Amino acid sequence: MAVSESSRNALLPSFLYAVPVAAGSTTTTSSPFSAAAGLGGRGIVAPSAGASTRPAVWAQSPSEPARKIEMYSPAFYAACTAGGIASCGLTHMTVTPLDLVKCNMQINPAKYKSISSGFGVLLKEQGARGFFRGWVPTLIGYSGQGACKFGFYEFFKKYYSDIAGPENAAKYKTLIYLAGSASAEVIADVALWKPSRSVCRRSLVYLMGFLSL
Repeated sequence: MAVSESSRNALLPSFLYAVPVAAGSTTTTSSPFSAAAGLGGRGIVAPSAGASTRPAVWAQSPSEPARKIEMYSPAFYAACTAGGIASCGLTHMTVTPLDLVKCNMQINPAKYKSISSGFGVLLKEQGARGFFRGWVPTLIGYSGQGACKFGFYEFFKKYYSDIAGPENAAKYKTLIYLAGSASAEVIADVALWKPSRSVCRRSLVYLMGFLSL
């Protein structure tokens, strides 16, 4: 998606934005940044004398990537899928210790009285490895959920827009996006449900055996 120069400027604070210029250029602008030679030979513009009130922070202006991904192409859906895996699977796996302590507090509140004491009990009884029990199904389940949620959302958004036609797609954009999100969520929840249900059943069997002691 093309981004105009004004849009790029709006994305960054004015004191961070500087247009790169060639060394030796004498072009002048109304910006408080001078268009003199680049700072340190890197093409970053140093502030002019009239910009003394600006913070002494300069950054090169953003540039478009050399290789662009075409919208709704296989590469586009692959990128959405990878983004879903990174944002859901890895993040949920990272907070596995907190989830374990929470579950232990629900099962045995007399033993796991608080989050801090729960971490201490878990470390004492199971060691550091005990903090990440169940991380594999968590990673698999939530990676599948994130991949389906991000990927199928974009797929259904385009699919429903094509069915509605250009005029209705623009008129009912919010409803179409909601329908696409709901459709993707159904598939994503199924992807999450299978490994989570397996872990839940094993946990219940273990809990029943523990209570029978």
